[in-house]
Amino acid sequence: MLLPSPWRADFPAIAALQRQDQTYLDNAATTQKPQALLDALTHYYANGAANVHRAQHLPGALATQAFENTRHKVARWLNAGDSRQVVFTSGATSALNLLAYGLEHLFNAGDEIVISALEHHANLLPWQQLAQRKGLNLVVLPLEDNGTIDLNAAARLITSRTRLLAVSQLSNVLGVWQPLPALLALAKGHNAITVVDGAQGIVHGRHDVQAMGCDFYAFSSHKLYGPDGLGVLFGRHDALGRLKHWQYGGEMVQDTDYHHATFRPAPLGFEAGTPPIASVIGLGATLSYLSNLDQRAVETHETALHALLVDGLKQRKSIRLLGSPQVALVSFVVEGVHNADLAHLLTEQGIAVRAGHHCAMPLLQSLRLAGAIRVSLALYNDSDDVERFFDALDKALELLQ
Repeated sequence: MLLPSPWRADFPAIAALQRQDQTYLDNAATTQKPQALLDALTHYYANGAANVHRAQHLPGALATQAFENTRHKVARWLNAGDSRQVVFTSGATSALNLLAYGLEHLFNAGDEIVISALEHHANLLPWQQLAQRKGLNLVVLPLEDNGTIDLNAAARLITSRTRLLAVSQLSNVLGVWQPLPALLALAKGHNAITVVDGAQGIVHGRHDVQAMGCDFYAFSSHKLYGPDGLGVLFGRHDALGRLKHWQYGGEMVQDTDYHHATFRPAPLGFEAGTPPIASVIGLGATLSYLSNLDQRAVETHETALHALLVDGLKQRKSIRLLGSPQVALVSFVVEGVHNADLAHLLTEQGIAVRAGHHCAMPLLQSLRLAGAIRVSLALYNDSDDVERFFDALDKALELLQ
């Protein structure tokens, strides 16, 4: 089956990788960047970089305008009601840590935080450490065999003692959408704060945070074809109003003397110091590019390409897929073969995939696995990429088995 990508030429790195005989299939870790982003970064740096919000001169005014335009673009992308609900951080990890420290004052010993068994370390460790600091109970929701959170167990485990629910929208290991409407409704029924880690989900389809109904939603720019070193935290106005400041410095302060200070509300109150200005402007260019794509065509392409990948892996008898992957990625193990050995042989053939525990060590341990191979797709991948992967996989397995 031929599945060409009409957007491939928009990403210069893909052609560069092809010249190096490389096939990039590690998109769940980070994505390649469109020409629109590269042009925006070059324009900002070549025409006068300046700090934002503080300077009265023209370069500062232009930088501030471009910076805040991106905040509006993010709000539109998420269907947030107000751009003031968008806080820029250094990544999804930073956003989740901001929440763990900023909400700490709301917890008392014995309260419960609920996560799931599939969480990325970024949505596990901040809550784990908060629980240890405050004497809280960390409750872990189990999974169904297909990789979704067990809703029957969730109904038992989310109780009046639950103060916060933090779950991933899309598993970075299993490639399975989680039942957010039901989970969020259970938590809201007990007046718990709800946090969604959208680092993987944000890349596939458009997601309406108002319809979703979560209090907070976090994602990283670099997984959404944007620059690295930048994350986004969406928060409902009332939820942001409950956050305590956790980093202090320039811009976020409203008034101070040597002994007392008052701080700005969100979003600027949570953006202490000089932000990643170029990256924010670059994300704006990326969102403009993505907004002009035919979203249905992108979804159709990704679905067909993913089906080709899944079907090909299922045809190879020694391979076991993890869960029931639905979109973009597949993790698998091979009987009698160590994932690191297989990844090494794939790398030698120019195939870039990911091996290991994928920053979800407890999940892999629960599956009694030391690691797995993960193949992840993006809109610029095509059927030739998948066929090259299968050719390399068959050669590697022939050597290893």
